[in-house]
Amino acid sequence: MGDRVKIYGDGKSGNCLKVKWTADFLGLSYDWIEIDIMQGESRTPAYLALNPAGQVPTLVLDDGRPLAQSNAIIIHLAEGSALIPEDPYDRARMLEWMFWEQYSHEPYVAVARFHVKYLGKPVADLEPRLVERGAAALQRLELGLADSPFLVGGRASLADVALVAYTRVCHEGGFSLDAYPAVKAWVARVEAALGIR
Repeated sequence: MGDRVKIYGDGKSGNCLKVKWTADFLGLSYDWIEIDIMQGESRTPAYLALNPAGQVPTLVLDDGRPLAQSNAIIIHLAEGSALIPEDPYDRARMLEWMFWEQYSHEPYVAVARFHVKYLGKPVADLEPRLVERGAAALQRLELGLADSPFLVGGRASLADVALVAYTRVCHEGGFSLDAYPAVKAWVARVEAALGIR
């Protein structure tokens, strides 16, 4: 992949932190370019040339090719590493969790956090559907972790990276992990395994 890549990201975003944590865990050399989405920095012509969707994160390879979408980026970075199971079924299960994260977890847990922490909305004023679906996502995680220390194959994988990002800060959106003891213990295990502080 070359010597050095660029990661454009907002350090407050779980989707961006996934990429940073993966790169750090793998010991990859990169330049982090901070993009403040609240100041519109992902909507400049220069940034939109890299990522027409105007979203963070964006990875730019050393040959100039850009790659967007956090889970696509971490799969690219981690190819051939211990973060991607060798067993085809376990790899597919990892992807299953990662697809679910973007469709059924992030749109509720992360969006609630954004409304509360960054837009200043009281938790009591959150849309009930947002709260219900966020709680359902945490309950699904609780079930998935009932008999396993990690989501797939008994050790940390990109499924854990993807899902820990917003789960570990879900309290900032009004959710409490006290009701999900398996999830709470898993967050600590993933943080330890990845060296997240």
